[in-house]
Amino acid sequence: MNPTSPTRRQILGLGAKLAAAAAIGATFSACQAPALSSRRGTQDFNVRDYGAIGDGTTPDTAAIQRAIDAAAAIGAGARVVVPGGRRYLTGGLQLRNGIELHLADDAELVANPNLSDYPAALAVLSAMGASGVRVSGTGHINGQWKAFATNYDAANEWWRLAARRPRLCLFTACPGLEVSGITLFDSSNWTLHLLGCEHALVDRVTIRNPLDVPNCDGVDLDHCRDIEVRRCDITCGDDAIVVKTSRQTTDYGPSSNIQVHDCAMTTQDSGLKIGTETTQDIHDIVFEKCDIRSSCRGLCIQLRDTGNVSKVRFSDINFLARYHSDPWWGRGEAISFTALPRTPQITPGVISDIRVQNVTGRAENSIRLQGSPGNPIRNVTFENVAVTFDRWTKYPGGIFDNRPTTALTALETHGTPGFNFRYADDVSLDHCRVAWGRSIPDYFTNALEAENTTRLSLNHFSGDAAHPEKDSALMIN
Repeated sequence: MNPTSPTRRQILGLGAKLAAAAAIGATFSACQAPALSSRRGTQDFNVRDYGAIGDGTTPDTAAIQRAIDAAAAIGAGARVVVPGGRRYLTGGLQLRNGIELHLADDAELVANPNLSDYPAALAVLSAMGASGVRVSGTGHINGQWKAFATNYDAANEWWRLAARRPRLCLFTACPGLEVSGITLFDSSNWTLHLLGCEHALVDRVTIRNPLDVPNCDGVDLDHCRDIEVRRCDITCGDDAIVVKTSRQTTDYGPSSNIQVHDCAMTTQDSGLKIGTETTQDIHDIVFEKCDIRSSCRGLCIQLRDTGNVSKVRFSDINFLARYHSDPWWGRGEAISFTALPRTPQITPGVISDIRVQNVTGRAENSIRLQGSPGNPIRNVTFENVAVTFDRWTKYPGGIFDNRPTTALTALETHGTPGFNFRYADDVSLDHCRVAWGRSIPDYFTNALEAENTTRLSLNHFSGDAAHPEKDSALMIN
């Protein structure tokens, strides 16, 4: 299916039409006479015609930006072509209304370690308020993370990086954005960040970041609406695909009507996540048909602020969740939905109307729901969820990770049941199964443990205690 066809937008419920692309009054130097080629009505602007060298050492930022600005003067339908066979050292490039940036063949944009080469946003590609922007092709964007590393912290098993370092892509308030086909790798910061965007598509994007580099999230959908993320393959140290509403000085609104499907991911943090920043509401989110090859938490809703999270569905997902070194949030939880105060002064929002169905996995820690006194997690359904709990990593176990919070114990010593519910209401388990693997430490406990939980329904629930000689299968207080 053509990813830009009206049919896709109808399927997503994107009824609003894209704003007509506005012409940008940028011109290119009179000393240049770049050739414009026609491709099915598209005018191509080759960055080499605007002075880009592509030797990997000479900064090409200004030359590529000239091509972008020239294309923007034409408006919708103009395409900036970065030809293959070369590596283009670049700082911050600003995309404009209605244009397509096409990374042809094996073309590679290489992040310049010189931060003075980022005149606006600290990102290799950025756009602000630009409609109908497209980034396409089979080329690559190289974040050069090692250029921003300060040292390797062997005790914590991760790299420490400079405080200021570029994201690879930052698109802010860009309706009709499409990113497809490209590979993003070695990012030292968030890789693909959509902030306040609407009616966007992320399709067949490959992300390859180191697993021992923090904050190099894969895809961050932040205050976004009407978004589809599909057929992506992501490897990164931090969260793979995350929906959030971070604290901003501009009101970009809630995150809603987001569909993530047919993606594969490997991470040392959460595979599919909502939060941690939840300063505004997040609702109507679907994660489905995904494979989480490794993570610290398979499925995660981490509410720590005043926004509410509701109407979320996780379905047809397979995962693996394991312990990692101490700095990484998460302790191998299969599923973790928590609504906890970030600080004692914050009353967190509510998690409600969550459905988890047709989910299977292997994990080193529990399926966990935890609300707060007077603020329970509400109306959660687990349907056909089967998890095997085992231990295979070297890290200490018997821990629940409540971070980030200063209101509660951050790392709480706790046994490991299959399901653990605290401060929850209207929870249903339908055809769910708990199994125990080959390594069953003493702190593995009940199949299900619930306290301060009301209206708990079990239908065809299967599972014994890890140690039936000392624990019961169900512990409900």
